[in-house]
Amino acid sequence: MTESSPELDGYEPGDGRPLASRRMLRPARYLIVLGILGLVLPSILVTTSTATNTADRSCSIVVARDAPFATGFDARFELVGPDGPSWYCYAQVRDDDDFRVASLGLIPGSPPAPDPGIINT
Repeated sequence: MTESSPELDGYEPGDGRPLASRRMLRPARYLIVLGILGLVLPSILVTTSTATNTADRSCSIVVARDAPFATGFDARFELVGPDGPSWYCYAQVRDDDDFRVASLGLIPGSPPAPDPGIINT
């Protein structure tokens, strides 16, 4: 039961070689990789920059609210922490070690609610 396909009438298969030569395939591959990097890398940089700025702003609010005695603040991304991979807010105290004030989450946003374990002095 063979059906005739008019769109394939006169078709003759090629000899099986690729349409592009080896000399053209290598630069084409490099160009494709560079194109993909050109699309992905700016997205990663913008996302990282936005997360860093948001974490810094949230941390400054949390430290001002929960640790007014602190001399500064530091927002750090840590892969291994008490709450897992997350942005952590640290209060800097003169002549003492930094202490963790809050976890800002994997994607920092508005400041978290006050931690009842931290006492304002």
